[in-house]
Amino acid sequence: MNRVQQRWGLLLLNWPEPPELGVPSVAMNGNDPRGKRTGEGDILTMGQVNAETLGTKDIVWKLGDLYSGTDDPAAAIDIEQCREKAEGLSQQYSQKVAELNDDQMLLLVTQLEAVDTLVAKLATFAYLYFSTQTGSGEASAFLQRVEELAAEVGRLTVFFRLEINDLTEGEANRLLAAPALTPYKHYLQSLRRFAPHQLSGKEEELLQDFAPVGRNAWNVLFDKLMGQLRFGESGRTEEEVLSDLYHSERQVRKQAAQEMTDALGSNMHLLSHIFNTLASEKMISDRVRRYDSWSSAINLSNELEAQTVDTLINAVTGRYDLVHRYYQYKKELLGYDELFDYDRYAPVLSDTEDPIPWEHCRQIVVDAFSGFSPRMGDIADRFFTNQWIHAPIIEGKRGGAYAHPCVPEVHPYVMVNYAGTMRDVSTVAHELGHGVHQFLAAEKGFYNSDTPLVLAETASVFAEFIVFNAQLNLLKDKNQRRGFLCQKIESIFATVFRQVAMNRFEHHMHIKRREKGELAEEEFNSIWLDTQQAMFGDSVTLTTNYASWWSYIPHFLSTPGYVYSYAFGELLVLALYSLYQQEGSAFVDKYQTLLKAGGSKSPYELLEPFEIDLNAASFWEGGLDTIESLLNRLD
Repeated sequence: MNRVQQRWGLLLLNWPEPPELGVPSVAMNGNDPRGKRTGEGDILTMGQVNAETLGTKDIVWKLGDLYSGTDDPAAAIDIEQCREKAEGLSQQYSQKVAELNDDQMLLLVTQLEAVDTLVAKLATFAYLYFSTQTGSGEASAFLQRVEELAAEVGRLTVFFRLEINDLTEGEANRLLAAPALTPYKHYLQSLRRFAPHQLSGKEEELLQDFAPVGRNAWNVLFDKLMGQLRFGESGRTEEEVLSDLYHSERQVRKQAAQEMTDALGSNMHLLSHIFNTLASEKMISDRVRRYDSWSSAINLSNELEAQTVDTLINAVTGRYDLVHRYYQYKKELLGYDELFDYDRYAPVLSDTEDPIPWEHCRQIVVDAFSGFSPRMGDIADRFFTNQWIHAPIIEGKRGGAYAHPCVPEVHPYVMVNYAGTMRDVSTVAHELGHGVHQFLAAEKGFYNSDTPLVLAETASVFAEFIVFNAQLNLLKDKNQRRGFLCQKIESIFATVFRQVAMNRFEHHMHIKRREKGELAEEEFNSIWLDTQQAMFGDSVTLTTNYASWWSYIPHFLSTPGYVYSYAFGELLVLALYSLYQQEGSAFVDKYQTLLKAGGSKSPYELLEPFEIDLNAASFWEGGLDTIESLLNRLD
């Protein structure tokens, strides 16, 4: 896997956060008809009433900052340049890396970075274009073309990673100590971390050739399936049916859950095949690359020790009692004898909230960002004013929300499915937290701006927390404040406890897949219910309908093991926000320095100024104690 594919695979396809993951992204009311997409930014009349009411009809991103379209001559030129430059570097430097002096090595690294940057620019456009029109053959074909280009470039340039990792320890240490290579020291160290898992040159080249028809292809198939899947007799989308899980009427929630289960069930033969295939692909990959466990690769990519991740997971699973306590409280608040899985997100206030227009959302988010840091507020506002956001709910657009890093000379992009709820405002804040982080880190260059996922989630969750407090201050009614606090607690639970429960599902799924072979739908279901029930205890009754809901979560497929990053980010944010309350402006400066650093250092090094010990159970327990204090506020 070359640098572009690593970045693309771990960021582009894996940052989308659909409902039921981190911050819920809720679609329009299910009774409203959908718009029909005919081209980039072209939304026809059937779905315009809501888009026009919310002010999102014209909030579509300006991809012309990358390319004018799939037929842009500039894209064709860049594709050819990528091939030519990669071929030239291979011919000039292959089998010679160990002989280069410091200046020659610096020249080679910068030339490789330039090629990877160009591929990433094409990849960004290809995926953004595809994700708003998943049913388009043109968009799909261009995405595949760029994936094949990335694989070709990776095959031609894989010599560098192989030869760098073949250096002796002494040779590597001398190289890393060279003043000329100081800007790329961490990047080179990161490559060396994968040396024990490196294959032969021919094997690595072969894997590069097969990459477009491997995991990425299966993920695109999954995206196409979920993007085109329709639920219930009215043919609603995933976004629409999941939005009804937040409806005040219990029967509406129950019906939505049934529709979700029915649609997943009718496609289970395909979904379970995708899951089995990619679990097997990972098993083979881990074996041939000599990883100790199914989670070793993601921990290495996150630059985390296994001890850190184990400490985090043990701390969270050890406080499942907080989940039990909250849902017992919510059951009493709603006046129910029994709380079912489709009741988890039931609003505690009976009154339906008025839709929040897009401009009001913008004001809330930008003002909150500016109150923390005028610099961050200014950057966030650029996303709104410069068309860096795609907001309307339209047919063919993939569900959820994401922020996408681009290349240093082009800004990041944000996609949301905005329906005007308070949750949607939180989602916008979350993704703009990513966006601001990506914007600031771009100053470090393409390689060094690539932030480990655990710290990427920190930026988004911190932004969300800033906006939460701003939103809470706008509410004066006691019941409204309680309802909004409940909503925040549920969001935190989704980010911390639910993600770790999903990590436990992945753990048992991969272990069983390796021990037993192909898993039947019932076996997936059993693992899912067991790991979810452990989190809820006897506070929530999980119905048999809920058993198949593992099958629509993309993170399991695109980046196995990734989901603990949400819990890492949330608990880290609770600690950082506590420091912010103590230190004020001094903290803001340190925090912005952290964001600007991107991935130029390891998470441990980046957090040193905050005196945080990620291997200490007491650190994670402190964040969990803060969650408990929020529960106490409800009492």
